[in-house]
Amino acid sequence: MPKRISRHLDTVQNARRVVELSTEEPKPAKTNPSLVSQVMAEMGRKGGRIGGKRRLVTLSDARRREIASQAAKARWASKRKKS
Repeated sequence: MPKRISRHLDTVQNARRVVELSTEEPKPAKTNPSLVSQVMAEMGRKGGRIGGKRRLVTLSDARRREIASQAAKARWASKRKKS
């Protein structure tokens, strides 16, 4: 006896299929690592251009002097450790 194969879904089965399709998690698309790297580098450059200018305006002269002094001490400390 041949098996019955129903290609048409009844109303409840069709509704269930639609709900499952609409609620399933989308599969992430495969990304090209070099493209991601290029995009992130561009974002970093853009932020760097904006950040330095904004920081220059918002920092006081005294605070800039403190930061420069700390940086100089750190540079010289690493030179002293090497020798």
